[in-house]
Amino acid sequence: MTLTIRCLSAFAALLVPLCCLAQDAPPAGEEPAPIDFSIGGCGGAYFLAEPGELTIELEKRDRNRRGVPAELRAILVGPDRTVLQEVSIPDDGQPARSGMGPAQRVRLSAPVARKGVYALNITVSQDRYGDEILWGFATNCPKYLIETSRGHRDQRREEPIVLGRPDQPGDVCFLPRRGEFAVQVTGLAESVKDLSVYDGQGRLVQTIAVESGGQASRTFPAGERGAAAWRLHLPAAQAIIQIDGVTRWDERDAYLNLPYWSPKAESFFPWHDYRWIVTPYSRTLYGEPGRQAAARFEVHNNSEQKRTIDLALEFPGASWPARLSAQQVELRANQSREVTVEGEFPAAGESLVCHVRATPRENPEFSTYSTVTLIGGEPPASRPLEIPLVLKPYRHENEQFGYAPGYPLDGAMYFDPENRPYIVGDDRVITWRDGGWKGSEDRAFSVASTKVAFDREGRVYALGRADRRPTLLYSADAGRTFSAAVLPGEPRRGQSFDIEQFSGHNIPDGPPPILRYTQTASDPKRIWRRFNDLELLLPKWTDGGVEFAEPVLISNKCIGLSLHSGAPSTVVSRGAKVHVVFAEATEPEEKVPGVPTYVVTYDRQAGKLGKPALVGYGAPPNDIHNTPSITIDSRGYLHALAGTHGRPFQYARSLESNDAGRGWTEAVPVGEDLEQTYIGLVCGPDDSLHLTYRLWQRNKEPFPLSHYATLAYQRKPADTPWESPRVLIVPPFSEYSVFYHRLTIDRRGRLFLSYDYWSTYWFYRTDHRGNRRALMMSPDGGQTWKLAENRDLIP
Repeated sequence: MTLTIRCLSAFAALLVPLCCLAQDAPPAGEEPAPIDFSIGGCGGAYFLAEPGELTIELEKRDRNRRGVPAELRAILVGPDRTVLQEVSIPDDGQPARSGMGPAQRVRLSAPVARKGVYALNITVSQDRYGDEILWGFATNCPKYLIETSRGHRDQRREEPIVLGRPDQPGDVCFLPRRGEFAVQVTGLAESVKDLSVYDGQGRLVQTIAVESGGQASRTFPAGERGAAAWRLHLPAAQAIIQIDGVTRWDERDAYLNLPYWSPKAESFFPWHDYRWIVTPYSRTLYGEPGRQAAARFEVHNNSEQKRTIDLALEFPGASWPARLSAQQVELRANQSREVTVEGEFPAAGESLVCHVRATPRENPEFSTYSTVTLIGGEPPASRPLEIPLVLKPYRHENEQFGYAPGYPLDGAMYFDPENRPYIVGDDRVITWRDGGWKGSEDRAFSVASTKVAFDREGRVYALGRADRRPTLLYSADAGRTFSAAVLPGEPRRGQSFDIEQFSGHNIPDGPPPILRYTQTASDPKRIWRRFNDLELLLPKWTDGGVEFAEPVLISNKCIGLSLHSGAPSTVVSRGAKVHVVFAEATEPEEKVPGVPTYVVTYDRQAGKLGKPALVGYGAPPNDIHNTPSITIDSRGYLHALAGTHGRPFQYARSLESNDAGRGWTEAVPVGEDLEQTYIGLVCGPDDSLHLTYRLWQRNKEPFPLSHYATLAYQRKPADTPWESPRVLIVPPFSEYSVFYHRLTIDRRGRLFLSYDYWSTYWFYRTDHRGNRRALMMSPDGGQTWKLAENRDLIP
């Protein structure tokens, strides 16, 4: 592949990235392509490219508002998301508040061997919202769409289109929703007196007068719009634009969270309808030479109409006997269907490649493909990983290691007393049964939590719903069938639940205790300050099945529950003693070092709740992220961690066995200056504590100009201090991310870490359909880690 990159500005010699220096020079005398638009925000663009060479002239200008190093990172990928080129445009070096900096350019190019949808990904260091820069591009590809996609915010998603070229007119072309929609424009240049809106046929629909302060708005009634793009014309292309159904959405929108637009109506192609037409974009499988392989793909119809998708195999080299399970697929609106590509694995060390082309019969001018690679031999995923595992953009566990597990990947693995694995997926509890992964047979109930619990007799429990009521699901036949016991009390909005799961040494004699969190108040001035009634629900076996005692109120000012990452254990039991860890909200004016964290013991035999013991503070105060965690060791000592949000966890241990009310060690941080959040905690057979969490890194490789989140591991051998953290996973992008991790332990003491990397950048996340969840395991107490295989899970 031939790549050419060109930097164009008065500072060109300083701006050429090192990776550019060895590349071919541009053709002599070639003039730079004019770039006639500048936009704010991050995101990128999609190009429906024909065979030939695809070229993109990319330009960035720094706004120099905050003085942070705003380095733009651009990644060009092919239809199968192979990274073709990655370049950066550095910060211009101007001081804060110095105004718009000079234009800097790079040129990206790649040969297009076959038609498909290429993507350009744009991110900026220390600027996930793209407030510090303006960027634009020129391309030789006539068909493209821009996707304005910033980093996430903890609020309703909006992706306003920010234009920054007041020196020339500009257009924003978009597909309007059929229902009523509003266009709102602010920040217009003083010279602009009105805006014009044209329909897909080029007819003037409305002239919008500009009000004082450079604002304009108009609501358009519902109606048929046609398939062609509408056009908003601005006499001077400086504005912040909001369009219902394009930059902000509600659940009625056909193309939810897809902010596609273009500065040219003729560049539109039907990307809305055929998003994710065939995924995954690539699939790499390893296997014993001569054995049959089956690569599975999902064909999807993202449109509102029935579609027929024609499928075909193409070969980049010599053809080989690959077989496609279907040559065409008929799909209803928003329907998906699985197809497979079958073949035989080649000789050890050799590879076979083919492409799965997908072309909608209704729009044959659109076409793209995914790639299958079969490699003879054992996958790298079978071997211990070199830690940390460094994820690459668009290349995660399958592409890097041939990770293609045969088990479900919806959540964490939990293990019953016989060490059989269980996982929640497709609203069912799934386990290995009768030679395969089988779900529970009764679909009258839905599972409402990712946790699976067990008692000493091996009965299986999960939290669920039946007739919209919260229930405890229970099974006496290893998860084949379930019954449901309705939880006491009336269901209320704002309720969440947790259940005791096995964390190393807790094995309930009967149904596991349940915690119910009912939100009673929130603080509009402090988004993470909540008040909850925390109740302990105690199920028991009776002749009629499972019944509940009266709920036990633990606290009426509990901060709440955060389980999406870490899935911490909030309750453990031994014998008649049930131990609950919880954190409380405080008054804002109260000077406390963090969320006060308590442990309390309830004696089921005596029917008595003990006095809560303050075991530590999780900084900062009044933050629901700071859910604490508890576990119990083989000797019955309780171990608690106060949850934090970007601060070191605080650790304490009970002074007496199986009792929270007889004193605790002084709370100590698990490490110095650690930016930790989201506890995952278990206790090993040797009473070592194992901890996983999100750990922030700042100004370190591979992102020395910014910060990034890693998934980290820490261990505390029995009766010794906490060891130093070990980073397990490094993300492919800087700025905010989370891993939705869950740490569990099996009955042999092996650690299992389920995770799903989640980037703040919508452009990257939206491009991938479904989750990216993987399961890592350590067979030796955290010394080594590998990607789990089916054979690691089957008893």
